[in-house]
Amino acid sequence: MAVKKYLQPFLKWAGGKRQLLSDIREQAPKDYHTYFEPFVGGGAVLFDLHPAQAVINDVNEELVNAYTVIRDDVESLLEDLAKHENNKAYFYALRELDRKSDYTRLSAVERASRLIYLNKTCYNGLFRVNSQGQFNVPFGDYKKPNIKNEKTLLAVHEYLLSSNVSVMNTDFADAVKDAVAGDFVYFDPPYDPVSDTSSFTGYSLGGFGKMEQIRLKETVDELSRRGCKVMLSNSATQFIKDLYKDYRQVFVDAKRAINSNAAKRGKIDEILVMNYGPQ
Repeated sequence: MAVKKYLQPFLKWAGGKRQLLSDIREQAPKDYHTYFEPFVGGGAVLFDLHPAQAVINDVNEELVNAYTVIRDDVESLLEDLAKHENNKAYFYALRELDRKSDYTRLSAVERASRLIYLNKTCYNGLFRVNSQGQFNVPFGDYKKPNIKNEKTLLAVHEYLLSSNVSVMNTDFADAVKDAVAGDFVYFDPPYDPVSDTSSFTGYSLGGFGKMEQIRLKETVDELSRRGCKVMLSNSATQFIKDLYKDYRQVFVDAKRAINSNAAKRGKIDEILVMNYGPQ
């Protein structure tokens, strides 16, 4: 199988970078040692760049578990995905599992399978949890969702296995503690909201407010002092533009499809911040 042809995100994830891949690819450094992505999400940038050596991380434990299972036991995952049913009663029964104490008894494979199934069959393919960390998106009622996307899952498996990719589940600052001069770090944090009602932080517990954005900027400063090459994407709010005023900034636009209100889906101004010159 041509791995590169099918190497793409296995989940639809809020803030996914498919729309910006050509811009990111154009601005990314041509040469680097280890690639770090502390907010890996659906992995669109990782799979597009497909570095030979990488450290990926996400604060979402279920997502990190899925990456690990795909890398280490994809055949068992494919077998488990085949059992799922595309109907409302089954969907809600599986969705309710994280509200029960026996959820902890699920195997890593079963948890990864559940995550992929819910992502493929829920409304608008949106991953969102409530304040208790419970998945709370309703059933999507799609005719033929591609629950068992075998070619993509096998391509991701082959890439993660053949390349030196470490998978972490920690804070973004901890995820880059081993980055050294010549490494490339790409940050794709939860975006600074363009309005008081546009913030989306439901993919994990906690949220990512102004203080976290400032802490992230301090991490970028530290990496710059170490000699790392750093790129960051965010919404082009005045706050972010001012925060990174000492860095090179490139403005792009991207169509955002994840919004419960179709009228609010559309192009928004985004920014790429870099600590190195044009490539």
